[in-house]
Amino acid sequence: MQLAFCLYKYFPFGGLQRDFLRIALACRARGHAIRVYALEWSGEVPEGFELVTVPARAFSNARRYARFGDWVAGDLARRPADRVIGFNKMPGLDVYFAADPCYEEKARTQRNPLYRLSGRYRHFAACERAVFAPESRTEILMISKMQQPIFEKHYGTPDRRFHLLPPGVSRDRRAPANAAEIRADFRREFALDESALLLAQIGSGFKTKGLDRSLKALASLPEALRARARLIAIGQDDPAPFLRLARALGVGERAAILPGRGDIPRFLLGADLLIHPAYNENTGTVLLEALVAGLPVLTTAVCGYAHYVREADGGHVVAEPFAQEALDAALERMLSDPAARRRWRANALRFAETADIYDNAERAADLILGNAEKGEYRPLS
Repeated sequence: MQLAFCLYKYFPFGGLQRDFLRIALACRARGHAIRVYALEWSGEVPEGFELVTVPARAFSNARRYARFGDWVAGDLARRPADRVIGFNKMPGLDVYFAADPCYEEKARTQRNPLYRLSGRYRHFAACERAVFAPESRTEILMISKMQQPIFEKHYGTPDRRFHLLPPGVSRDRRAPANAAEIRADFRREFALDESALLLAQIGSGFKTKGLDRSLKALASLPEALRARARLIAIGQDDPAPFLRLARALGVGERAAILPGRGDIPRFLLGADLLIHPAYNENTGTVLLEALVAGLPVLTTAVCGYAHYVREADGGHVVAEPFAQEALDAALERMLSDPAARRRWRANALRFAETADIYDNAERAADLILGNAEKGEYRPLS
């Protein structure tokens, strides 16, 4: 089949982007043709992919995205595809990969009512309605079971159109046999002695991921513990406001912010704790990547995958509603207790051996291609 994948922006270090790439590669491996529509693409284009860079320009993102959708619809009218798969919400999709939470819910609970008079709201609400309305034909691949009832509340979407996928953790995130050697090399490279305590925060979009919360928690540590602690944040975003915050909090020399990079497994093995106090997070794949590497996790309950941290007993989940003092206290306890960190590490590695968290791409390919033998999915009409 000819498959058309649509996403606004591709860069190698985004969670949605990595999900897209794994799924598209799984479909290509089954012999299907891959066409990708994108506004922007950073990095290599996989062999066999037809990349169509859509020439949509506008002063606002909402208008640019609307033009993207119109251009793609026109190109598909001239060059049809058997399946149109979207990683952003837009009209005309056969399949939508639901990486983002419900926009309507956020607009009604986190914004002033006047926001719903804006052109931005009208665009994004219409795109979401095109996917989730009861009369829509779009099948929905869910990666967080927390979101389905919210979409159903706002749109009355039939239950049969939702298909829950397992998390998409790459098996190369698991701790290898030489994990201790990799950790030792990593810590030598970053000048971390045996007493040093490294906090890793990994994920693009520093504001949403709660990097400000992490910096405040680092600054709140007792002096002796703070002197041993370092924070390295990695992701695609503007680091400047967070570097300013670190300096204002007095931890500028203890915090570093690095751009996205391809050697994340080294950081997961070299760190002592993953900290991920997100403000909102549909899933949080990095939580699972840390667990399967044996790295204890400190996160917030708002994350869709936080329940895996509890199930694995691989760290601590800060309850909602969030309080900075609760995060501060949890970080101090976790860094002060090496025996607990060893226990969380052992628990996480056991969890990695049996948990059903690795087959997201293959299951998604089954659903996209209409292969019903592994579930109740009805082929697309």
